[in-house]
Amino acid sequence: MRVAIDIRRLREFGIGTYIRNVVRTLARLDRETKYFLVCSPAKIAEYGPLPGNFHSVPLNTPDNTVKGSIQFRTIVQRLGCDLVHVPHIYWLPRVLPCPYVLTVHDLLEHMYGARGASSFRRRLHYHLTRRVLAGAARVIAVSQFTKSEIQKLFGIPGGRIEVVYNAIDERFLQGHTTDTDRQLIVQRYQVTYPFILYAGAIRPHKNVVRIIEAFSTLKSELAKEQRLENLKLIIIGDDLSSHPRLRRTVISSGVQHDVRFLGFVPIEVLRIFYDVAKVFVFPSLYEGFGLPPLEAMAHGTPVVTSNTSSLPEVVGNAALMVNPENVFEIRRALQQALLDVEVRAQMKQRGCEQAQHFSWTTSVSRILEIYREVAGQSTLTRHAAAD
Repeated sequence: MRVAIDIRRLREFGIGTYIRNVVRTLARLDRETKYFLVCSPAKIAEYGPLPGNFHSVPLNTPDNTVKGSIQFRTIVQRLGCDLVHVPHIYWLPRVLPCPYVLTVHDLLEHMYGARGASSFRRRLHYHLTRRVLAGAARVIAVSQFTKSEIQKLFGIPGGRIEVVYNAIDERFLQGHTTDTDRQLIVQRYQVTYPFILYAGAIRPHKNVVRIIEAFSTLKSELAKEQRLENLKLIIIGDDLSSHPRLRRTVISSGVQHDVRFLGFVPIEVLRIFYDVAKVFVFPSLYEGFGLPPLEAMAHGTPVVTSNTSSLPEVVGNAALMVNPENVFEIRRALQQALLDVEVRAQMKQRGCEQAQHFSWTTSVSRILEIYREVAGQSTLTRHAAAD
């Protein structure tokens, strides 16, 4: 079997995590299939050495352009691939010469991203995306919620959509941090105080403004009880300069001395922040899966998250769930997760157990089965046509 995987979005948040872990796990599980990783050479080099059945195919043109789609099709045809895996949703038809499997992480572009576009562009985007989904030999959804969204929005039959869950990067499974690890964030980031943590992209649906507002009211409540007076909120994500509204919210909420924006941090450092945080907060309005709460749970950190979209499916009974549009509900849950000793102990235990329910080995084993099923069906179809 010859499989091409389009990994040009390797450095994107979320999708990049998925691509890295799928490829690394395939490299561990399958030494027979020939894999062609289509991407720029610089990105492929990030993997380090891979087994001999993995081959890099250079392509620098972005995947969301007509030129990039045509060049990708030419590569697949030249290599004689039996199957293509595109590990993200796209809308420009590629007219591929073999069956393709498509992974859908969320439908955010159709929920939020298209609001600023003209009605014509929205309709075009919708119809072309539906055509791509309808043409896939199999659609992989990363949660039951995402599967139901694909069915409702695009009318794709449920029998052609398979749920294969995401999992966390193995680097978050290395156990609790050491004193040396904790000293690193003291020295590099001057973090010497208790803190609530948010980590993830900073976009409107992530609801970071309400996190800041909830934290402000929480500080007021704690001040009345004279507890955790030096508590801070640490936000790890994009560069703050791109999000002036957050800075305005911090100032208007009166917590400019208690909120820190750290921008991007590497996984090796992020795992320390997860481990040291008092509570992890993630009241997102929409998630196709939602890895950060699971990453925090793997470290035994209590989690406050949303009761909407895929998040209840991901966190199970191991987190405090809130209405993400209710600032006071978020504040009450944070206060409980911080101060209720019994709840904290219960969440730590349940969180570690919940994180273990998701495994890249299990998920990629199923993806590999899907590859074989689709390639096998394609072979039978070709033979029947020849007869």
